[in-house]
Amino acid sequence: MKTEIYQEKAVLVGLITQNQNEERAREYLDELAFLADTAGATPEKLFFQRIDYPNPKTFVGPGKLQEIKSYIDENDIGLVIFDDELSPKQLRNIEKELSVLILDRTNLILDIFAKRAQTANAKTQVELAQLQYMLPRLTRLWTHLERQQGGIGMRGPGETQIETDRRIILTKISLLKQNLKDIDQQMSTQRKNRGKMVRVALVGYTNVGKSTMMNLLSKSEVFAENKLFATLDTTVRKVIIDNLPFLLSDTVGFIRKLPHHLVQSFKSTLDEVREADLLIHVVDVSHPNFEEQLEVVNQTLKEIDPRDKPTILVFNKIDAFSYVHKDEDDLSPVKRENISLDELKRTWMSKMHDNCIFISAREKENIDQLKTLMYEKIKAIHVERYPYNDFLFQKYED
Repeated sequence: MKTEIYQEKAVLVGLITQNQNEERAREYLDELAFLADTAGATPEKLFFQRIDYPNPKTFVGPGKLQEIKSYIDENDIGLVIFDDELSPKQLRNIEKELSVLILDRTNLILDIFAKRAQTANAKTQVELAQLQYMLPRLTRLWTHLERQQGGIGMRGPGETQIETDRRIILTKISLLKQNLKDIDQQMSTQRKNRGKMVRVALVGYTNVGKSTMMNLLSKSEVFAENKLFATLDTTVRKVIIDNLPFLLSDTVGFIRKLPHHLVQSFKSTLDEVREADLLIHVVDVSHPNFEEQLEVVNQTLKEIDPRDKPTILVFNKIDAFSYVHKDEDDLSPVKRENISLDELKRTWMSKMHDNCIFISAREKENIDQLKTLMYEKIKAIHVERYPYNDFLFQKYED
């Protein structure tokens, strides 16, 4: 199922609808371009269409589809990526019209996950999600039968092959689910063997700097780079701040429109979030729409575990933050890009009280303050769990 993309020239397609204005649509396609680059494709052009709702047959209207076709024919484009998940019918119709490789956002994310997966656990989870995505789209693989001359004797074998493939995939899905159950049991046993140490999980949108923070706090070398989904496999390290040991885990980043199949298949990975005693929610404060990213993560966390957990909100990348000063005589509404870092600090630190901090993991700015804040939160959990140890902390601090 994995789609190999080797610096393929691509065009990206998005919609401007009643529920998604032009600014939002452009931001989504910018993120899709980042996804495409992570996968190994080179985005050449962005296409937008204003439409009330996606065309049920071809996602965009016939005129826009012809415009896209003309561009890809003239510029030797081999890949078209759509910003939403396409139905099997839409995929089939678009491929028939454009005659190039068609991917949707879900397929692209799955491809990146397949590329990033390193352990048997991650590879199994990705393969399961890919097969679940592929199952309703099997008819795409057999459209060549429609173009054969003389349909007599051809229709039956085609249907038989599709049914055979469906049974093979269903059997494989069942096997992978059983494998994941075995993996879940193994990982559950590993978590139990860690004892009752306080567990802390780094969570956040993809590419906000969680792995860099992991390296700073645990003094380890977790893979980190400026790519989406650089981390797939959960990394767990024992960390000690002053005299206090705890377990710190770095989890997979979240993203808008994260495929449901991935959330389901990555259950064992996300269990680290479910079983955490404290969440460190990392936010890229330099991103122009960090508040929406923050909300995407919060909503995903609610799907994973509806319980309210103690959370520290860490605004990272203050070294990359910038804003446009607004003149006093400018009466236009204040926008996000006009708000200074000091104003954001006052707003969020007032809202979150002592559960919020602004740092730069790359420049190691305010890291000591972060460690102090984490120490206090983890100590409170530890003392509640082991009240007889409280005097040890008091003695140490005295």
